[in-house]
Formats: sequence, structure tokens, C-alpha cells
Amino acid sequence: MTVLQAELSFKAWTQAVLTRTEAALEGFLPPATTLPQRLHEAMRYAALGGGKRVRPLLCHAAGEAVGAPAEALDAAACAIEMIHVYSLVHDDMPAMDDDAMRRGKPTVHIQYDEATALLVGDALQSQAFITLGAPALQAPQQAALMRELASASGSVGMAGGQAIDLESVGTRLARPELETMHRLKTGALLRAAVRMGALCGPLSESNPAEREALDLYSAAIGLAFQVVDDIHDVTADSATLGKTAGKDAKDGKPTYVSILGLDASRALAEQLRGEAHAALTGFGARARRLGELADLVVDRAN
Repeated sequence: MTVLQAELSFKAWTQAVLTRTEAALEGFLPPATTLPQRLHEAMRYAALGGGKRVRPLLCHAAGEAVGAPAEALDAAACAIEMIHVYSLVHDDMPAMDDDAMRRGKPTVHIQYDEATALLVGDALQSQAFITLGAPALQAPQQAALMRELASASGSVGMAGGQAIDLESVGTRLARPELETMHRLKTGALLRAAVRMGALCGPLSESNPAEREALDLYSAAIGLAFQVVDDIHDVTADSATLGKTAGKDAKDGKPTYVSILGLDASRALAEQLRGEAHAALTGFGARARRLGELADLVVDRAN
């Protein structure tokens, strides 16, 4: 039995991927007993036992669409989750968003201290690239995956989007500027999750048309994810979110809701859902999980 069997219901498939990802992260992260113990304990505190794991789910779903082996997808999914978690650890620190709660528990700098939180982020970033050296991946795949993840997380990806976000506090961005920020800050890693899943497939069967379709899908779903996140910031409570609700508005951050309004933001999320599904047409049943994930992301807004 593998987690990628088509006969599983979406709920069962999702749970299987989450369980598999948690177990793989346990193995790819250094043990808490390894020196320096406090740092490794804090890394595991940040990465294990929580989160929606949207990026690993997208990675596995894209991999299923191209026939990638589950063991290769484990490494890619864990690597991108480590980058995501490192970004959250740094994002929550006082110099950035200054938040005290993440994934329903104290943020790393609260649970430990600021210096440890900085090192946790740094170490998780390094561990992500160590993880992509897993033997389940061929050498050309390892190189391609490392290049994809580095690009998505750097100054022209996630880090660049975060820089724009910090510069935009207290300003009113036009919609194109807001979209640029989020395509970097949130969308880059989501897009990379899909691309990395596809890169885990057979190299000899790589299809440029399918890669382009997956890029269109991931662009739509990446933006939809942020739109829904902005909706949740004004409609959900902290317990539901697992982080402080209403913080974007309090901090004066531009969001889709502040620019478009709540109803128009929901309509945009639905439009992006349609674009995501349309991009998958050529895959047929192979893209079932990607379509279901698009629905999962957008249905959170309702």
C-alpha cells in the first residue's frame, strides 16, 4: 500500500500524506539528543506536530500526477516544509511580525529565546538542502530540486516578498503591487512545491506542456491561498487560525480584504479556483488530488 493510490478518498489520502510527512520529518531532522541539544530540540519543536502541511500535500499531489515514487516525494516535501517552517520562525520574531502564537502553541522565540529562534531558522534552511541529498533522488533530480528550492526561497522569491511586505506596512498598495508581493512571499514556495513534486517523476518522461500547466495551476492556487488567508484574518478567531487573528489590520498591512473588500475577495478566490481547475484539464484523472487541493484551499473562505 502507498499513499498515492487513487482509490483512497481525499480525506484518507490527505491523512496518509500527513502521517507519512510527519514520520519522514522525524527521520530527516537531527535527533533532539544530538549536540547541541537545545537547538535540535527547538528545531523539532518548530517543525513537528502541527500545521496544515499544504506544501507537502501539493508536492505529493503533483508527484502523483507524473508518476513519481513516494520515497522521492518524501524528501522533496520535507525539504520545502523545512524552508516554510524556517520562514515562519523568523517571521514571528519581534523584528518582523512580532507574534506570540503559531500553530496553536507559543512561537519559538517565546518558547525558547530570540537567539535560538534565529538559529532554528538558519539550521532548518540548511537541513532542507541536506534532505534533498536523499538517496531516493537521482543526482540530476537533486540538483534541479536544490535550484528550484533556492530560487523560491531567496530574494526573488519568499525572502523578497517578505521584504516588500515589511516595507508596505502603513501604506495602501495598488492591487498589482499586492499581487506581486504575494506571488513572491507566499506563492513562490507553493509554486515550488508543485514543481518539485513534478521534478521527482521520471526524468525521461518530463513534458514541457505539463510543466507549463502545473505552473498555471500553482500560480492560481498560490494567490488563492493568500486571498483566503486575508479573509480568515478578519473572519476567524485565533483558536481557529492557530495564530493571532486580526493582526494584519492592527499592524496596518495591506491585504486583499482591505483593498477589495470581503465579498470581492471571496469572488476572487472562486475565480482563482476556476483557473486552477482549468489548468489541470490535460492531466485528466491523474490530477485528481491537485483539483481536490484547490477546492480545499478555496473552500476555507466560505
